[in-house]
Order: sequence, then C-alpha cells, then structure tokens
Amino acid sequence: MSTLLPLLDALDDRPQAIELRERTYRGLGETVVDVGCGSGRAVGELAARGVRAIGVDADPAMVEVAAARRPDGEFHVADATALPLDDGSVTGYRADKVLHVLPDPALAVAEARRVLAPAGRAVLTGQDWDTVVIDSDDPARTRSIVHTRADGMPHPRIARRYRNLLLDHGFTDVTVEVHTLVWTDAAALPVLANLGGDGAWLDEQTARARADRLFVAVPIFVAAGTR
Repeated sequence: MSTLLPLLDALDDRPQAIELRERTYRGLGETVVDVGCGSGRAVGELAARGVRAIGVDADPAMVEVAAARRPDGEFHVADATALPLDDGSVTGYRADKVLHVLPDPALAVAEARRVLAPAGRAVLTGQDWDTVVIDSDDPARTRSIVHTRADGMPHPRIARRYRNLLLDHGFTDVTVEVHTLVWTDAAALPVLANLGGDGAWLDEQTARARADRLFVAVPIFVAAGTR
C-alpha cells in the first residue's frame, strides 16, 4: 500500500479523473457504498454532497488511511463479496478499479444486487489492462510490458465484461461508456514505472517527456445498471 497510495493520489488529482468520478456519482441516491474505497476520496466527495457514503476495502491499511483523511466518513474492512450491509440497504453501489483484483468478480456483482434497494443503481468502473496505449520506439517491448502486467492479475480484462456481468445478475437499463485518460507529460512516468517498465524503455519515455513527445492513453470503462 505504501507505494500504491502516492500513485493513486496522483491519478485521482488529475482533472480528467475528477471529471470521471463526477460522472460515476450520478443517480446513486442518498445512501452509497463505495467498494474498494482506497484512501476514501469518493466517500469524502459524496459525503460533501450530503450523501451517506460507506467505504469498504479489503486492505486494513487503506481503511486506516481513509479514516484518518476523512474522519467524518464511515469505513469498514470487508471483502467485496461479503459486505457488512443488510439486504436492500443502499441506493447506490460503486466499484472503481477493484473487480480486476478479485478472485471471482461475479460474486461481487451478486453482492451488489443483494445490498441494493429496488431501483438502486450500480456503477462499475475500471480499465481493461490489455488496452493501455503507449507511444514507443520499441512497440514489441511495449506490448510485452503491457501484457505481462495484465497477465499477472486475476482478471485483467474484466472491464470488457462489465455489461454482461450486470445483465447476468438481473440488472436492467444497463449502459456502458468509455472515457480515455491521456498523459503527455512527466506525470505519466510513475504510471509507466508501476506498469513494469524499466531500463532503456523507461529512459526513452523519460526522454519523450522532456521533449514533450510522450503519449499514454488509458481507456476507462464505466458500466451502470438498475437493480
């Protein structure tokens, strides 16, 4: 968590990320559970809108950070497949960048349906880890870096299945949007290093950033459905 948190903070502070989060908040109602809440950013932003926001994360260290940063928030350490909530107790469910790390994402979506009240809204958002776009003089090495990182995750391509997951669990009015986050400056370098790039490949990207020739694009999928 210690190395992940600064990266998440840097990503969450970008104007594109802020705008995207705003879109995911629409229609969630007055009681929302944010699954995989991390440092509690979404919980704080929802609470500022008068929403009762409940943050849940499987990482106790993340929950500790969230509780310290958002002392007025409500946070729990829990698995996405066993939320500490009664049946039908929330009007909105949000899972951002979390389903790809779960052993069985379908169980999490089933749990979303359980805790949502009738007509409640679920929003799933995250990237397909095979679709990271990076301009490079070494495309073969770039493909290897992207695919190696993807293949090390339980479900790196789950985002392309969000719509079907919602439909399979009885959600209606299911929609899907794609929003692309773009970097053209040195702010992308920690992202590229975290992706697994190093040595000459990362040196090239650093030189591109200095010369204002860097390009990284990450499509983010947002799927929503009604309980």
